[in-house]
Amino acid sequence: MDPFLVIIVSCLMLGSVVGILAGMLGIGGGLIIVPALSYLLIHFLGMTTETVMPVAIATSLSTIIFTGMSSALAHYKLGNIQKHIVLYTGLGIAFGAIVGAQVASHISGELLKDVFAVLVILIALQMIFGKQKASENDASKGTLATVGGGAGLLSALMGIGGGALLVPALVWFRVNVRAAIGCAAFCGLVIAVFGTTSFVVAGWGEIDVPEYSMGYVYLPATAGIVATSMFTANIGAKLGQRVNVRVLKAMLACLLVLVSIRMILGIE
Repeated sequence: MDPFLVIIVSCLMLGSVVGILAGMLGIGGGLIIVPALSYLLIHFLGMTTETVMPVAIATSLSTIIFTGMSSALAHYKLGNIQKHIVLYTGLGIAFGAIVGAQVASHISGELLKDVFAVLVILIALQMIFGKQKASENDASKGTLATVGGGAGLLSALMGIGGGALLVPALVWFRVNVRAAIGCAAFCGLVIAVFGTTSFVVAGWGEIDVPEYSMGYVYLPATAGIVATSMFTANIGAKLGQRVNVRVLKAMLACLLVLVSIRMILGIE
């Protein structure tokens, strides 16, 4: 089969899996999309690790624009989005996402791969062992902006929506859990828009990106992942009501750790 068709079919399948897991476990798809897409582009388009990571991360962020819209709208209808939290956190996130995308575009692919892998391991450990605790201090405007900036920068570096980073941080500063989740849903959209735009600008005119790319965003992969994930997310949400989500989240976290270790060791 033609390598381009293999990637399209694989991205359709990848989108199906990502959508189900996102709907079931409430995680962003970037943790899965980035390593999977890196593998596909290296093995079927002949890209190197040095050039593939910015493309995989940028493409992952671009898919979150579409999935983030539906998620943010759903939380808005549920009343989970508090305007002052979203405003100040969103400002920090927008700035952090722009900076994170620029950093990811200008450091070596090998270093970016290792940074991604280490951060995924930390998030996976938080998924398994983390508890939602609260500090004794309420979140000020400056605190919200700072938390948002940090989440935006790390999320753009990793190609994720940021919920795994933002929710525990906001809860720590005594933000209601539902409000924190709603804010994370909206801010994931902000991260995706500003991060993707920054990756498009940074990669514009690059000669090492695949054909049909816009900057560092590989459009065929974006289309394939979005085409199926938008539908399977609803299926995942329904399945999440019937299965032991805690066990599934622990299993997924263990898988992420193994994938990250393989990336650090350079095993293809």
